[in-house]
Amino acid sequence: MAEDAIRDDYEDKYLGGGEDDVTERLAEIDDETAEQRAQALLEGLEDYDLDEEDRALLGAWGFDIEEEEEQLADPVVAIVGRPNVGKSTIINRILGRREAVVEDKPGVTRDRVSYKAEWLGKSFTLVDTGGWESDARGIDAQVAEQAEIAVEQADVVVLVVDARVGVTASDEQIVRMLRRVKKPIILIANKIDDAHLEPEIYNLWSLGMGQPFPVSGLHGRGLADALDEILEVMPKHSQFAQPEALGGPRRVALVGRPNVGKSSLLNKLAGSERAVVNDLAGTTRDPIDEIIELGGYPWRFVDTAGIRRRQHMAKGAEFYSSLRTQTALERSEVAVVLLDVSEPISEQDVRIVQTVIDSGRAMVLAFNKWDTLDEDRRDMLEREIERDLAHVQWAPRVNISAKTGWHKDKLVPALEYSLESWDSRIPTGRLNAFLGEIVAAHPHPLRGGKQPRILFGTQVSSRPPKFVLFTTGFLDPGYRRFIMRRLRETFDFTGTPIEISMRVRERRSLGERQSAKAKKGKGSRR
Repeated sequence: MAEDAIRDDYEDKYLGGGEDDVTERLAEIDDETAEQRAQALLEGLEDYDLDEEDRALLGAWGFDIEEEEEQLADPVVAIVGRPNVGKSTIINRILGRREAVVEDKPGVTRDRVSYKAEWLGKSFTLVDTGGWESDARGIDAQVAEQAEIAVEQADVVVLVVDARVGVTASDEQIVRMLRRVKKPIILIANKIDDAHLEPEIYNLWSLGMGQPFPVSGLHGRGLADALDEILEVMPKHSQFAQPEALGGPRRVALVGRPNVGKSSLLNKLAGSERAVVNDLAGTTRDPIDEIIELGGYPWRFVDTAGIRRRQHMAKGAEFYSSLRTQTALERSEVAVVLLDVSEPISEQDVRIVQTVIDSGRAMVLAFNKWDTLDEDRRDMLEREIERDLAHVQWAPRVNISAKTGWHKDKLVPALEYSLESWDSRIPTGRLNAFLGEIVAAHPHPLRGGKQPRILFGTQVSSRPPKFVLFTTGFLDPGYRRFIMRRLRETFDFTGTPIEISMRVRERRSLGERQSAKAKKGKGSRR
């Protein structure tokens, strides 16, 4: 609790410490009075040097969160093939960025992973799958099962074959599996990097899948023709994917170090074996989207690859998985950070929590395997939480078991609470009334004979809540922390990070103020 000790020491030494009646006094100020006071403070800012950006911020007292329009689901294209034929390379080429994990060894992609793609103005969803093999065992059998599910839920299937190797027994088995589905199937002969290799595709006619399209996933050669054909056979809207609800389901990222139980939790929430689960750490290497109904509403869950090391230490697939986790956080609104209570809270755990804070996402801390705790470990864990997670005391805690589903129903209220705080906005009048009462009860300490003052405050955005304070001088870090803590206590920002920035502005000279008022007067008379 070192952070709390530093805070208490600062408040006792410089702010008088002890309790105050700020909350009670604030409650006595009605909204109309608060708005009138804020308007007077705003007018007083005209005596200070303000730039165009300042005025833009001050002019935007309110802001609205736009809701997405309801849409029919885009067509779904599943990319299948045996291991290491270049499926992820082709997907990256279609996307125009390195999104799917690629490494020069088979089995890097283990789950089915969705990406939004576009070709010639037509949007569709690409589903990358792990390598399919009919005689696979163990984790490879689970990977093959995911590929078959992807085929069932797709509108178009793209079969990728390594043209240089030719038709293999595995390719023929995949074709037998695909013949059972009544869907358009496009055959891509990959690794045709030069024109002189094109004769290699003739052997692929024997698969009975129609015309093979010679393609180089590495260089993009021939891919446009294959994409044109995909668009020809693609329906206007998906016949299998569910359309998103109005505004879209709230987006949840599952994050945590490898093997902490993210995939097990996703499967338990979904009620099916949606993600590959294995004792091998780091089984999930790509983010997976899944719409799951909880508490009567749909939620979009992203099961992310485990964060292992700092990015500069990660290698190969781990490096790209770390980038995918960052992408998942960027696409999410709230993150569930899973922590394994059977092990001490580690530096990795703390770093992952900080990554979520830095991303500006709402947060819920989920302590996994809680049902296995004995009293000794529970006492030790509480001390670890006080020591290592004191800076996120604002995040709701949920004690769960990802394996059995114990207390999984407690996740939804925590998620809703955090998102409500993440979305929230304090009216400008109410915010300035709060600042006025706080400063009156605990003025900023003198610095060099001067006392910085807060002139005006405004919330410039939500998701997460961000505040700008116009001041006459820099506020001590301790004083900013004090304001942030009291903001949380007064307005209940449970589950969301909040940001406070300052704009230090100097008072104009008397002549400049008089000149500005004269110009303003002439303008109003016109």
